Amino acid sequence: MSKKSPYKIVKNRYVTEKSITLQQLATADSNPSVRRCQSPKYVFIVDVLANKNLIARAIEEIYSDQGVKVISVNTINVKPKPRRVRGRAGFKKAFKKAIVTLRPNDSLDNVKEL
Repeated sequence: MSKKSPYKIVKNRYVTEKSITLQQLATADSNPSVRRCQSPKYVFIVDVLANKNLIARAIEEIYSDQGVKVISVNTINVKPKPRRVRGRAGFKKAFKKAIVTLRPNDSLDNVKEL
């Protein structure tokens, strides 16, 4: 892949109930197994051709003013779902999600959205 803008690699945050739960694992004290997770995790929609190294560098470059350091990146390719619109069969678009784990005590909560 050629040198792309980090904003073309990381498209936007993926905000669902499950992704909010992942973000709050670092501050949750509900049970002992959850208390072990000290690193916050954030979910992003990324370019389908981006690999884990590119995603990590792009996140660190976008949030460089916060001094964010990426520890690990897990990626998931979401397949297109079949759907019907006005009786015609079609598919939802496929996309790639990246679950980014940051250093303990790092946070993106006080940063504006992409």
